[in-house]
This record gives sequence, structure tokens and C-alpha cells, in this order.
Amino acid sequence: MLKTTLLLSLLGALVPQGSSNALFTCSGRCGYGTDSGLPCQCNTSCERFGDCCSDYAALCKGAATSCKGRCNEAFNSQNKCHCNSKCSQHGNCCSDYSSLCGGDAGGGGGGGSVSDSEIKAISEALYSLDSNKASTSELVLDPQALVSDSQTSSQRDLSPLPLFQFLDEEALFSRPTFAALVALLDNYQRMTGQDEDFSPQQLAEQEAFVRETMSKTELGRKLYAFLSSQGYYASEEDFLQDLKMMWFGLYSRNNNKKDSSGFEHIFAGEIKGGKISGFHNWVQFYLLEKQGLLNYYSHSFDGPWTSYPDILGMQFRWDGYFKQVGSAIMGCSPEFDFAMYSLCYITRPGERCYLSLGGKQLIIQTYTWDNSSYGDGKKYIASAFPATP
Repeated sequence: MLKTTLLLSLLGALVPQGSSNALFTCSGRCGYGTDSGLPCQCNTSCERFGDCCSDYAALCKGAATSCKGRCNEAFNSQNKCHCNSKCSQHGNCCSDYSSLCGGDAGGGGGGGSVSDSEIKAISEALYSLDSNKASTSELVLDPQALVSDSQTSSQRDLSPLPLFQFLDEEALFSRPTFAALVALLDNYQRMTGQDEDFSPQQLAEQEAFVRETMSKTELGRKLYAFLSSQGYYASEEDFLQDLKMMWFGLYSRNNNKKDSSGFEHIFAGEIKGGKISGFHNWVQFYLLEKQGLLNYYSHSFDGPWTSYPDILGMQFRWDGYFKQVGSAIMGCSPEFDFAMYSLCYITRPGERCYLSLGGKQLIIQTYTWDNSSYGDGKKYIASAFPATP
């Protein structure tokens, strides 16, 4: 029973199997897409399927005249007033929209005006807070062959030794954020075109990763404080819920199957069209190389940093499939990786994002997923990675 209780608490509710929807709430969930891991929903579809949470009508329907639990919800014509970024344009915000959602009910408001200098300043702050990063004694890399851009497609193994010469697993993987990441990486089918189907345990691992990295580290809390001050989020729960949907919400890359997410693409890697797609996380690289499933060939870019985090642009083969250039932030903590990509995607979606780490420039390229959305028309993250020369 204790194990079940702990598992369900990670899913956002303490409830024994078979309990009623009354113990689940729509607070912070109004208008979000259907979550098959929860027994009740908070969108218009639940009215059709009869699986609305017990407080759906009070929080999400026309009877609700407050934005409590409704910030950034999808537009619903039945509601008397609204709580999303467009309500100010139409003059139909609820009276407490400004105080609860951090927006301007009179016209405009919301995030989106962050300057490049502010992004560089917050990235330096997050860089200094990465206390869980690997030290040069905990992680030793052997990059070996350096190739030109014109050679990256040759598919020649020019490095006889593994990339990872040494990793102190006992020191690094015992840290909660590393443990949360490792637990997630084996939850995915790498081939696109096949539905992803998560168990309650795997859904709990998604929740645990977001909370361990963003709520339980000083680095994650610093990122939230910055984005909140810029008007992107009204509360930490809004922030965490949005990250969960943005990164772990499923969409289709192939064959109309719910086969992909931002996290799977960027952190775990996928196979599409006979080649590796995504795959920009150093921990996944290490685990697969250790298992003999990944063969490192060469690198075409090495960042200017002499300690971790650093950047590598790599050529490699993953169990029969080739990656021409796979770039990753090497040696950083999972929370730093997650924070950098989230910061850039939220403030510079679909653009180049200019960061500063120890006075040296890092460019992150992000891409939006434009074929489906969540919440109030928000776009899932399609990809994010270090842009190498």
C-alpha cells in the first residue's frame, strides 16, 4: 500500500485504486489535453465521455467567474469570463485575471519581451548554480578524431576507443536528478510510427523528473523565478504543469501514431526514415555506449570550455543507424540541460537563443511542433540542441 501511495502522489494525487474522481482536481488543468494517466479530465471532451473531474463545472465551466485554477486554459465559449493570454484583447478576462494569472486584463500583458542580454544574464546565473555537474575527475572524455564539416557524412569510424574513458557512476547517478533521468531513458520505443504507451510507473517517472529538476534544485527554482518575473507563469504549479505538457505531451511524427514527444526526441533519441533523429543528451550516449549499442566515430566541434559543461558535435552509429552531427551539452546536470532548453524554447521558440556560460557564448536552436497543440494553443517542443559552427 505504501508503494502505491508513493506512486500516486507523484502523479499528483493520493488515492487508492478504484477511488472516485472526487479526489482528483481540475485546479491548474482546465483546458489541457486528455491525460490517460489520470482517471478524470478537465476539458470539453470529458463532457462527451463522462469522465470529468468532480470540480470541472465549478472551475472550468460557465459557472466559474474566477481564474482560480484556470490560468492559461483553452478558450471555451460557454465560460462567462476567460483566463488566457488573449482575453485582454477581447475584453472578457475574469476580474481576478491580473492578480491570479499575472497578466494585464486591460490590454496586452503576458511574457515574450525578454531581451538577449536578460537571457545571457540568467544563463550565467544558472551556469553558476549547476552544482550537480560532473567534475573533470568524475568524467573523462576521449574525443579522438576531429573531422571537418565535409567529412561528417563519411560514416567512417576514425576513433578506435570509446568516447567515455571514465565516469564515476556512484558519485553522479546517486544524485536525485541523475537517478530521475536514468529512470526515464528506457521508457521509449526508438522507432517512430509506433504508439508510445506508458504505465502508471512510467508516468510517475515523468512527474518525478520535472519536480526533481525544476522544483527541488536551486537552479530550477531560479529559472522559475526568472520566467515568473517576466510574466510567463503565475505560479510554480503552472510552470511545472506547462513543462510536463510541453516536454512529455505526445504527438505524431510518423503514421498518425502518438509516437513522439520533445523529451523522447531530445533526450532519448529516435529513429525516423532510416536514421537517428534528435538524440542530444550525454547521459543517454554514455549508457548506450556502455551497453555496446553505440559506436563513437569522431567529432566535428569541441566547445571552448575547459571544464564541464562543454559542447561536442559528434558522429556515431546507434545499433545500425548513423547520426551525422549530434550535438550535446557534455557533463552538465540533468537540471541544467532541461533548464537551458526550456529557457530557450519558452523565450525564443523556433529561433536561435544566445546564452552565456562563463563568459563564452552558447547558441541553442529550438523548433516548435506545429501540427498539434495543448492548452490555449500552446505548441509542444519539437527539438532543441546546441548549434555548432
